[in-house]
Amino acid sequence: MKNDQMPKGRRAVLRLAAALGATATVGVIAADRLATPERAGGAAAPPAPPGPAAGPQAQAARLRPTAYRLQPMTAYAPPAYRRAVPPVRQRPFLSMSGVGRSMVLSFDDGPDPRYTPGILETLRRYDCRAMFFVCGEMVVENPDLLREMAADGHVVGNHSWSHPLIPRLRPSRIRDELGSTSEVVERTLGTAPLWYRAPYGAWNRHSFEIGAELGMEPLAWTVDTLDWKEPGADTIVRRVLDGAAPGAVVLSHDAGGDRAQSVTALRRYLPELLDAGYHITVPRR
Repeated sequence: MKNDQMPKGRRAVLRLAAALGATATVGVIAADRLATPERAGGAAAPPAPPGPAAGPQAQAARLRPTAYRLQPMTAYAPPAYRRAVPPVRQRPFLSMSGVGRSMVLSFDDGPDPRYTPGILETLRRYDCRAMFFVCGEMVVENPDLLREMAADGHVVGNHSWSHPLIPRLRPSRIRDELGSTSEVVERTLGTAPLWYRAPYGAWNRHSFEIGAELGMEPLAWTVDTLDWKEPGADTIVRRVLDGAAPGAVVLSHDAGGDRAQSVTALRRYLPELLDAGYHITVPRR
């Protein structure tokens, strides 16, 4: 036997040891790939620090998604839809144009459980839609009435939170009055109001600007029933019928005082308007 030749028995032992070593190495690599996620580009993340022995709790911790997975991928999400902001007006709308022989009935200051239900019942009886300019402080007390208005197809508008004289307020306070009311209406109905009316019909530049920022158009009126003075149902009826005209907007109230005369007057002048050929409608946007 030559000096550089290895005995057959020794060569067999070395081959067996090499095979066992290779198998162990492959097993370690495979286990590492399964336990350690790869980063972008193929580089492996650093190994996790040693923890407690494996068990049901440890396994659950490994399966729990990371905080990153719970975060929305906003960079790839479609932009949220937002309605176009209306232009800033210098004066409110007084009437509705292009509506033919139609009129708009509007009611301010509610909802009030003493008078709003009677007005809703009359409108429902004649299948008519109206506008309700609500105060936020009344909405939080009577959300079910607001939902009833919306369910009947009426338009809910913004009449500020506490019915202040707007020109006397700082812009930040105007924003609070209008913004808080829009917020509570949207929280109750799922949609924010698209129209607003300044208390007492007292507007200023800031109210027009802030109203537009909140997505609302300003609406005033052409027929004032002055029902807040409690002139009597007969007088209210006469004022509405005398002011009836295509596109006219009638102002009445369903809160803010004793509005029993307003409820009674509506029951009388509404059928007369319909008999005269008027269509009671609401503006669309």
